[in-house]
Amino acid sequence: MKKAIATLIAGLFATAAFAQTPAAPAAPAKVEAAHTKAVVKADAKEAQAVVKADAKEAKAVVAAKTEVASAKTEAAATKAKAHHTAKKTKAKADAKLASATAEAAPAK
Repeated sequence: MKKAIATLIAGLFATAAFAQTPAAPAAPAKVEAAHTKAVVKADAKEAQAVVKADAKEAKAVVAAKTEVASAKTEAAATKAKAHHTAKKTKAKADAKLASATAEAAPAK
């Protein structure tokens, strides 16, 4: 946005400086007016393109931040699921060990 404002201000100064210069004696006023109009139009198009590019960049940044947040959420869910699965597996192994120990103890 700062670039767009800087471009608009620079264009304003350029057109103001151009408008203050004395007209060439051989150039008709219509030609000069058309030229000024074309310069202003080109500056406006440039400013518009800069604003669009800045908006597109901002949108990409927001999308990237959203993707990172989504990836973090998915990673947390995956970690939680893995922790839960490991806990269940350890509990089953402990139960199996206790069962085997209980069966082995009376056999002595």
